[in-house]
Amino acid sequence: MFTPHSLGIALMMMITSAICWGSWANTYKGVKNYRFELFYWDYAIGIFLISLILAFTMGSMGDPSTSFLANVRTADRSNIVYALIGGVIFNAANLLLVAGIEMAGLAVAFPVGIGIALVVGVGLSYALQPKGSPLLLGLGVLFAIVAVLMDGKAYAALGLAGRVTTRKSIVICVISGILMGLFAPFVTRSLTTGNALGPYSIAVFFTSGALLSCFVINVYFMKHPLAGQPVQFADFFKASGRDHLLGLLGGFIWGTGTVFNFVAASFTGVAISYAIGQSAPMVAALWGLFVWKEFAGGGAKATNYLALMFLCYVLAIVLVARAYTTAS
Repeated sequence: MFTPHSLGIALMMMITSAICWGSWANTYKGVKNYRFELFYWDYAIGIFLISLILAFTMGSMGDPSTSFLANVRTADRSNIVYALIGGVIFNAANLLLVAGIEMAGLAVAFPVGIGIALVVGVGLSYALQPKGSPLLLGLGVLFAIVAVLMDGKAYAALGLAGRVTTRKSIVICVISGILMGLFAPFVTRSLTTGNALGPYSIAVFFTSGALLSCFVINVYFMKHPLAGQPVQFADFFKASGRDHLLGLLGGFIWGTGTVFNFVAASFTGVAISYAIGQSAPMVAALWGLFVWKEFAGGGAKATNYLALMFLCYVLAIVLVARAYTTAS
């Protein structure tokens, strides 16, 4: 299977991961009158399909003894279970984050959710797999958190946070962030303990857990949405072919980023790979700034916050990369 043999390649895969994680939501912007709970079915199928495709291509290159199928046959069953659990946790977190964005706005939901996820995910992953300089890694995470907060400030400068922020919406964002950070330690465990899963195998079982859990979690949110009216499965089949394809494409983009993140983690450790991957809000802000014109009319205040956000994210990536090379 293909794995990076240098920090440069691993770093490029982690940056690609952040680009994918920050870009997939553009596909949802392209659909028309298609509720997220319905779009999410296409998305969940997409992340599973792309993980399989990459497992049978990149994950099956070279020595057959290290291929995807060979790894699955020799891996401990417990590691497969942990990867599935990680996918379930991610799926719940992702659905809650979207609900939080709808209820509280990006200016509140993104900084709270992703900021908490960074602290929880990197901290627990490092505790399980202490790889890299803890000082530099901690500073990198700190700058990433500041960057997320600056992102929220930029949105707030536009007046997007003008809607009422309820206690319920804040609680949802906090729970989402905790869950989003909790899936990384399960991946770390599967990747490092006993007869471990390889990065491609983890991706397949992780996305399997996400897809299967939709039949419980997403069905619940379809019937009891945190925002908006309930939706029916019949509405899914009324959507256009274009909307379904956009949902699959969104899953393909996010899934590719996830596989690349796991592959890079096999070289640098999950804590470092996860931290750089969580630079996704910077990518999302770039899309919003230059493509969707979300910051039009924000004035100098929004521009200054965006500049600080980009600066902090660059510093975060440099520090996290140095966390690995310093310890090596």
